[in-house]
Amino acid sequence: MRLSCCRNMRIAIKAVNLHLHLIRVGSDSLYQSRQLSSSSHHHLLMAKDLKSTFLNVYSTLKSELLHDPSFEFTDESRLWVERMLDYNVPGGKLNRGLSVVDSFKLLKEGKDLSEEEIFLSCALGWCIEWLQTYFLVLDDIMDNSVTRRGQPCWFRVPQVGMVAINDGILLRNHIHRILKKHFRGKPFYVDLVDLFNEVEFQTACGQMIDLITTFEGEKDLAKYSLPIHRRIVQYKTAYYSFYLPVACALLMAGENLENHVDVKNVLVDMGIYFQVQDDYLDCFADPETLGKIGTDIEDFKCSWLVENYGKPDPSNVAKVKELYKELDLEGVFKEYESKSYEKLIGVIEAHQSKAIQAVLKSFLAKIYKRQK
Repeated sequence: MRLSCCRNMRIAIKAVNLHLHLIRVGSDSLYQSRQLSSSSHHHLLMAKDLKSTFLNVYSTLKSELLHDPSFEFTDESRLWVERMLDYNVPGGKLNRGLSVVDSFKLLKEGKDLSEEEIFLSCALGWCIEWLQTYFLVLDDIMDNSVTRRGQPCWFRVPQVGMVAINDGILLRNHIHRILKKHFRGKPFYVDLVDLFNEVEFQTACGQMIDLITTFEGEKDLAKYSLPIHRRIVQYKTAYYSFYLPVACALLMAGENLENHVDVKNVLVDMGIYFQVQDDYLDCFADPETLGKIGTDIEDFKCSWLVENYGKPDPSNVAKVKELYKELDLEGVFKEYESKSYEKLIGVIEAHQSKAIQAVLKSFLAKIYKRQK
């Protein structure tokens, strides 16, 4: 049965909420083996919370990939892949992957998830984490980056180098190995494969736009505009980070994605709004609060704040920030944030249910004027 408009909005907002403020849930058991029978409860691992359960499923998926019957592993190659996975895949915040489980729980309307549903929703979440890792490993090579998640980029690890390109390709292929093993018999399998292919294509195109507007040595600000910024964010980030987790949950719940274009639109708009906040915070937030020193100006990023920059010298950076202050970009952002808030409040208060209004307003209060 098709979800109502109210419920679509609730699902979309709740999923984004998880990206911003990770929701911990109570104890869950996990489906450690695909051959688990109803009588083999000793195979279940009890987890303290969703993240623990999620990490346990990673171990299961990794073990399956390291013993994939389609390839005859040597001891050396198996150790390489295991090291590569452990170094790159589980080290992030895991918000994208975890939100698949959270969104699916919402679609079940409070009903307890079965052991298989827990496992499968976690497996889909990990497919998204694998997808992001594949993008990041290759993105770091393209950007000649130094660190990622507080450690050297994978290609900078001794004896890895450009082997990381093939590792990126392996990561991409792992997604479809997981999907084939665990979802091939499901009625939504083809839609699931199509969804991942579609989002991967959109993300790669977004990356292309980002790269060709910032060629090394060619800093042409005439290429920068708010429509270009929006398009980069929409395709490079919003689809896989905000829409994909909810779309996976919808397919698991038996929904047709064509019936939920409104969910996609809300999530993409939220993703763009969130990126504008990121661009603003990169420049103006206190590094102690933000947890890092922003470098968008030095890196010549096509950000929402862009006016005139691209030199790494601290004096140049200071001049650009001073220009931003003269232009009152802080004030411009605050006006943008206020109007975005008013627009969302208007949508929320159009709902007849006071309870849903309360839920959505509570969420909005968490992301409005965030500091990091």
